Amino acid sequence: MSQPSNEARVLLALQALHNDPKLGLRRAATIYKVGYGTLRDRKNGIQSRSNTIPNSRRLSDLEEQIIVQFVLDLDSRGFPSRLRFVEEMANSLLADRDASPVGKRWAHNFVKRQPALKTRLFRRYDYQRAKCEDPTIICNWFRLIQNTIAKYGIRSDDIWNFDETGFMMGLT
Repeated sequence: MSQPSNEARVLLALQALHNDPKLGLRRAATIYKVGYGTLRDRKNGIQSRSNTIPNSRRLSDLEEQIIVQFVLDLDSRGFPSRLRFVEEMANSLLADRDASPVGKRWAHNFVKRQPALKTRLFRRYDYQRAKCEDPTIICNWFRLIQNTIAKYGIRSDDIWNFDETGFMMGLT
């Protein structure tokens, strides 16, 4: 039995129990082909394991979203984050409330949990590849520059030493 159809049958059994007060738990479990213990637990308000937040979870949803937004903001500025950096951010949030640090696979699992984040391998920039680049692809990079200049109100006389490594703000 697949999990979603089993949960759907549990919900149907709960609805039938609600509509017919004479229907017993065992009878409803038999009719809808769900486990008696499962139906009893759901009736008593216990959620399924797939819907519960594990006890080992360290950060709240808000803290995880803050990390995601910070990583995306850094990436939009041309500074891609490493897994180690994401782990350090989480540990600094946990250190503020004197909690134990995250595990060694936490950052990897965090990226898998967040659809907005992906991991990529860094590769050396080869000279032969640089000669063959398509100008239409480069336009996206210049569009990023224009958006950043417009977003932060940067004047043209405040821009200097600008090359393929990206741009930094607030540094003199």
